[in-house]
Amino acid sequence: MVTALGHIALRTKDIEETARFYREVMGFPEAFRMHDDNGNTTTIYMYVSRSQFLELFPGGNTPDVHTPETIGYCHVCFEVDSLEEAYRTLKERGASIDREPKTGFSKCLQFWTHDPDGNSIEIMQLPPESLQAQANARLAK
Repeated sequence: MVTALGHIALRTKDIEETARFYREVMGFPEAFRMHDDNGNTTTIYMYVSRSQFLELFPGGNTPDVHTPETIGYCHVCFEVDSLEEAYRTLKERGASIDREPKTGFSKCLQFWTHDPDGNSIEIMQLPPESLQAQANARLAK
């Protein structure tokens, strides 16, 4: 039935600034744009990995309401091969580091940043002893 997580959609305050962040800081290529009949950008797709995208929409204008108690979306996590390399690269590209690298409760390696709209981003490496890597080995087909 379900074969993959296809995309995560984010409404943005400034679609161009958010696309720039994901392109220049996170390193995601822009896959394509969609426009309305007047030529206005309605959607920007950023390529994350095979069949996985971030879908960006313009028009966000409400204040940040994300708190640790908010029901629903909490954060997005991107997996990397080397946490140390990702940390160095994101810092060099100007990312704000919200939480420094550490070993998480599941034995994954992680640090945290955020995009221009304040969406929390976890960067995670899965060493073999992590619960996620063990689950992947057990469940992946």
